[in-house]
Parts: sequence; C-alpha cells; structure tokens
Amino acid sequence: METKDSVEQETVQQAEAAAAEETKQETTAETTEEAAVEETAEEKLQKQLDELNDRYMRMAAEYDNYRKRALKERDMVRSEATGKALTAILPIYDNLERALAQETADTEYKKGVEMTARQFEAALESLGVEIITAEPGTEFDPTVHNAVMHVEDEELGESCIAECFQKGFRHGDKIIRTAMVKVAN
Repeated sequence: METKDSVEQETVQQAEAAAAEETKQETTAETTEEAAVEETAEEKLQKQLDELNDRYMRMAAEYDNYRKRALKERDMVRSEATGKALTAILPIYDNLERALAQETADTEYKKGVEMTARQFEAALESLGVEIITAEPGTEFDPTVHNAVMHVEDEELGESCIAECFQKGFRHGDKIIRTAMVKVAN
C-alpha cells in the first residue's frame, strides 16, 4: 500500500507541478497579452497625439496665412483709398502752382498763396506722397513721365525733359499721377 500511496503522492505532486507550470505559462501569456494590449493602447494614444498635432500645425499655418492675407488686403485698401483721395485733391495743388506762376502786384496775396502751397506740400509729404522730379535737363523716364510734346533743342541732350507742365506724384511704389512733360530730341 505504501507503494501505492507513494505512487499516488508522486502522481499528485506531478499533477500539482504540471498545474503550477500551466498556471505559470498562463500568467506569462496573460502578462505578454496585457503588454501587447498596453503597447496597442500606447500606439493608439501616440497615433491620436500625432493626428491632433498635425491638425494643430495645419490650423496654425492657416491662421498665419489668413493674418498675412488680411494685412496685405488692408494695406492695399488703404493705398487705394489714399490714391483716390489724392487724385481728387491734386487739381487744387495744380491751381495753387498756377497761381504762384502768375505775376501779381499784391505781395501779401502772393505770400499767402505761397504759404498755402507749401502747407499743401507738407501735408502731402506727411501722407508719404513724393513729388516726381521733372526738372528741365533731367532724363526722361517713361514710367514716371508722360511726354505730351517733343521739341528739338541742341542745348539739351537726348531724351531730356525740356519743360514740365504738370507735376507727378507717387505714394510708396504706386504712381498716383505721371508728370506731364515736354521732351527734347
């Protein structure tokens, strides 16, 4: 019987050892499975983070482009409005220049017109408006000068301005009005 009991004990011990080994393997498998699940969860979270980061970067780029476009449009509208306003008031400046060119016996009157013209020029300068130079003897530039007459003059060089009829104006890079000139040779 003892042999039978010892065989039974051995069998029980082997069964217990096998069960323990099986449990150990199951635990290891579960741990590995949990790790795989955790990695999958980490991968999912990383993927979500990458997607959100991509969306954020795209949105930031779109906002930056919008801001630049709005600034450019605002500057363009401001330039157009200034150009239209200047176009409307430049005839007043032309009349002041004509009044200064006329001879008058009343020196106070002439002095008043001169002061008004200089104040007008100062106001244009404060708005960023430049007067386009069209003095006799300077070279003709078709981008800023409008040749309305041509004259042969040996004293002046080729394509030189002989006379300026009306001053031109520029606001920044934009030409408000070209200078009206007579060109020699």
